[in-house]
Amino acid sequence: MATYTGLSALWFSLIGLLWAGYFFLEGFDFGVGMVSPLVSRDDTDRRLCLNAVGPVWDGNEVWLLVAGGATFAAFPLWYASLFSGAYLALFLVLLALIVRGVSFEFRGKFDSPGWRRTWDVANFAGSLVAALIWGVAFTNFAHGLPLSAAGYTGGLLGLLHPLAVLGGLAALAVFAFHGSVFLTLKTSGALHERARSTARFAGMAAVVLLAATIAGVAAGGRPWAGAEGALPGAVPLTLGVVGVLLLAGAVLLVGRGREALAFGATGGAILLSVGAVWGLMYPMVIPASSGAVVPGVAGVTLALAASHPYTLTVMTIVAAIFTPLVLLYQGWTYWVFRQRLVRPLDASVSGPVAGGG
Repeated sequence: MATYTGLSALWFSLIGLLWAGYFFLEGFDFGVGMVSPLVSRDDTDRRLCLNAVGPVWDGNEVWLLVAGGATFAAFPLWYASLFSGAYLALFLVLLALIVRGVSFEFRGKFDSPGWRRTWDVANFAGSLVAALIWGVAFTNFAHGLPLSAAGYTGGLLGLLHPLAVLGGLAALAVFAFHGSVFLTLKTSGALHERARSTARFAGMAAVVLLAATIAGVAAGGRPWAGAEGALPGAVPLTLGVVGVLLLAGAVLLVGRGREALAFGATGGAILLSVGAVWGLMYPMVIPASSGAVVPGVAGVTLALAASHPYTLTVMTIVAAIFTPLVLLYQGWTYWVFRQRLVRPLDASVSGPVAGGG
């Protein structure tokens, strides 16, 4: 029987940090894609929205690739179980991300309103579908999955219970809020004001939906709460409640024109929400819900899913060397593209536009 090691707990935490970083960064990309049709009045507005995330969206997705790669190397059983049991859901996420990525690159290939409109719809749909499924998935992680002796075999429909759908809608609202606030930092004039107005409405929806999701998860209980090493339920609950309070504070900050602080608050809420999910799961990588097919099954533990300690040791050394370099490079990228976008005086003139000129 495998035993816990400090390295397996460390890598479980690091993978949680990678997911949190991904949702913090890619979250505002998703949000911009979803709210762009609401805040744009013409093609120039839509190009400005794309320009706001054009230089960074593909770099933000690297966090997802690293999280997936780290899971494969550190917890191969976790990785294999997810890709077998939830294959269709992961395929839909991949398809949505591909469509969204292609929309950035193809939008400006032809000077045709219909062509650009098609890829604007693709960007919106790809952002919405990916955000929704991620919200559903992480709500299921917090709530637990109906496991059998063969693991999770419920497929896509098994993930779509009412609480999970509520969590998916909460993710949509939070990312829309996050993206709207990001647009207020990157745009000016009328587009800025429309983004600010959209942010207030999205923020109020995010507060309500996230609070309802947290209440639903808390009411469902944790069948694995008695497992060795499990955190007290008050810890993840506190993280989630503070996240909701940060969202509420961000709504007030947007109303007062403090967009930079509001963006920090929405980002903090996302980080805390992922932390709450990870705190609920520990020490499971796939927790079992109260409706587990096999009675008494608490889930797949870190100890059972982890790689050999030697593998984890090598991974830790490599991560310690290269992670600071990656963070410095990505930070430098954001610094280079920190300027606020300004609408051209002659909107009929098409200048160079990242992913949609």
